[in-house]
Amino acid sequence: MTPLPITALALASALGHGTGAAAKAMRQGRAGLRRNDFLDSALDTWIGRVPGLEEAPLRGELAHFDCRSNRLAQLGLQQDGFEAAVARAAARHGAQRIGVFIGTSSSGILEAELAFRQRDPATGALPAALGFRETYNLFSVSSFVQLRLGLNGPCCTVSSACASSAKAFAAAQRAIAAGLCDAAVVGGVETLCFTTLQGFAALELLSRLPCRPFDAERDGISIGEAAAFALLEKDGQAGAGLALLGCGESADAFHMSTPHPEGLGAARAMRAALRAAGLQPQEVDYLNLHGTGTRNNDTAENAAVSTVFGERLACSATKGWTGHTLGAAGAVEAVLSLLALRDGFVPGTANTRRADPQFGIRLALETAPQALRNAMSNSFGFGGSNCSLLFGRA
Repeated sequence: MTPLPITALALASALGHGTGAAAKAMRQGRAGLRRNDFLDSALDTWIGRVPGLEEAPLRGELAHFDCRSNRLAQLGLQQDGFEAAVARAAARHGAQRIGVFIGTSSSGILEAELAFRQRDPATGALPAALGFRETYNLFSVSSFVQLRLGLNGPCCTVSSACASSAKAFAAAQRAIAAGLCDAAVVGGVETLCFTTLQGFAALELLSRLPCRPFDAERDGISIGEAAAFALLEKDGQAGAGLALLGCGESADAFHMSTPHPEGLGAARAMRAALRAAGLQPQEVDYLNLHGTGTRNNDTAENAAVSTVFGERLACSATKGWTGHTLGAAGAVEAVLSLLALRDGFVPGTANTRRADPQFGIRLALETAPQALRNAMSNSFGFGGSNCSLLFGRA
C-alpha cells in the first residue's frame, strides 16, 4: 500500500490529557492505574480511569448525546490541537471528503446499565429520557464525533472486540484507497462500564494487582478507558514525518475467548502488515505487543512474535500504563507507538518486574531512548479477530 501520512494525533487516557502527558508519564515511570473506584463497583481490581468525566456533561446543540462515552470522545478531540487540524483538513479537502472511523466495543452501554436501575417497578419500562440512538447505540460515538467536527463524509463504527480501533485504521485506509474519501479521522473510544468489569471478573481474568504483561507471575488484566484519534490525509504533509505503512488482518476463529495457542492468527496478521508495507521483519525496530497480562494471551503472542521476528526486536506492552482499553486499545497503542517513533524512545512495560523466562522475545522493562524507523502495533480480540498496524516515516 502507499504510505498514508498522519497529520495529527490526540489522546486522553489514564496517563493524562494529551500525547505530551502520556509521553512524559512513560518517561518518568508513572503508570496510570489506580485501585478500582468506578462508581459503586466493589470489585477488587485496578483500573485505568480518566478523571473528571463525571463533572463534564455535554452542552449546547449536542447535549442530547451526553453519556460517559461521548464525554470521553469530546475530551480526546480537545487535545493536541486535533480539532484545529481537522478544520484545516476540511478546508483543504471539503467536509464531505473526510471520513470518520471509530472503534469501540461497548460505546455508551453504561447509560443502559444505569437506566435499568431506574426502570419502572411496576412495568419494567426504562426511563423515557434514555435515548438509544444518541447514547448506548454503537454508532453513537461515531455520529457524535462527526457532528462535533462538522464533517459529512463516510462514517462508521468498527466493533470487533479488542481489535476494534486497530481495524478502524485498516477500514479508513481502504476507504481512502478506494476514493471514497481523501482523509479520515480514525480513533477508538471506550469507557468503563459494569458489563466489561463484571464480565471479565466472571471469566476470572481480572487481576487484583496492576496488570503485569509478560511477567512470570502475570495473573490477569486491568481494564481502562481512553479516547485516541489520528488524522490520516492522502496528500497531507505528515506531522513529524509519520505515516501508516501497512495493515494486516486475520481471523483465526480458534475459540470464542482464547487465542490459538501457537498464535497462528496473530502471526498471519503481522506478516500481512509487513507485506502491505513492503518491509522485511528486520526493518521493524519496535513492536507494541497486545500484551494483556493473561496467561494464555501473552503465551500465544510470544509464540507468534518469535515466529515472525525471532528474538532481536525490541518489544513492550503498554497496557500496564493505561489499562486494557478494550475497543479503544488499538488506537491508544497506535498513538503510543507513533509517539515512540516521533520522539525516539521505546516504552517500558509498566509493572512487569521479571519477564517470563520461558519467552524468547526481547521485552523492554524500562522506557529508554532509541531512534526508530518503523514500529508495529498488535491488537488481538475475542473470536480470533486480529489486526497489526505498521507505522514509519512518510
